[in-house]
Amino acid sequence: MEFETQYISPDIKLSLFSGKCFKTEVMFEHHILVWFISGETKIIQAEASYIFNAGDIFLIPRNQLATVINYPKDGQPHKAVAMHLTTEKLKEFYSRHKAVGKVQPLQKVYRFTRHPLLESCLASLIPYFDLGESLPADLAHIKIEEAISILRAIDKSVDGLLANFAEPGKINLADFMEHHYMFNMTLDRFGYLTGRSLATFRRDFKKVYNTTPQKWLTEKRLKLAHYQIAENKRKPNDVYLEAGFENLSHFSYAFKNLFGYPPNGLLQK
Repeated sequence: MEFETQYISPDIKLSLFSGKCFKTEVMFEHHILVWFISGETKIIQAEASYIFNAGDIFLIPRNQLATVINYPKDGQPHKAVAMHLTTEKLKEFYSRHKAVGKVQPLQKVYRFTRHPLLESCLASLIPYFDLGESLPADLAHIKIEEAISILRAIDKSVDGLLANFAEPGKINLADFMEHHYMFNMTLDRFGYLTGRSLATFRRDFKKVYNTTPQKWLTEKRLKLAHYQIAENKRKPNDVYLEAGFENLSHFSYAFKNLFGYPPNGLLQK
């Protein structure tokens, strides 16, 4: 089996991937704290991209579009422990602890590379995975609260993210789409993140761009890939995933259909 997930509680899991490459477009419902054990992960957001390796610890905010590409590395599978910091648990935590600083929807991925306190907290979960046993509910609650407390101790700005419980409101559609078109998400998701129902999203999109979302998204992604290949001399095989396509053959077909020549043709010019 190339991909395996083991849960020791509903909010704590160990993922293992041994294939060549696993790519997914995500918008997490809850914040996720990840401890990277082996392999490599590339996370691409609208304004930044990140590469994580063995030993790295990072926090991915909820309700943020991201492309996640996982690879094995150095003969080791992609292996990571993930802890979901749910809104329910955070609300309960902050009912007892006052948030420090301004509470606002911060969008960055927080990096806590090889921090000994966090690593110790997450490493203490490994025996339960090794034994294949569930973590008692009260102990799982304690470990999640321990992780939250450590995050707050080592990064004073993290309350701005963790204590913010607002849902996405209606925002400027054009601004959002210009920054997030490369994410291969459903139109429902795009609508949700812009504060719209699917029907309202389609209607507003037509007013702004005078075309359908599907056609506009495909052309924008292909033009992004064209730029990466032509100007940055990247190979099509290294570009198509980041440009929002699921497989190389579909990307190559759509590319040739729009530009009149295959993506490899750019490398020969």
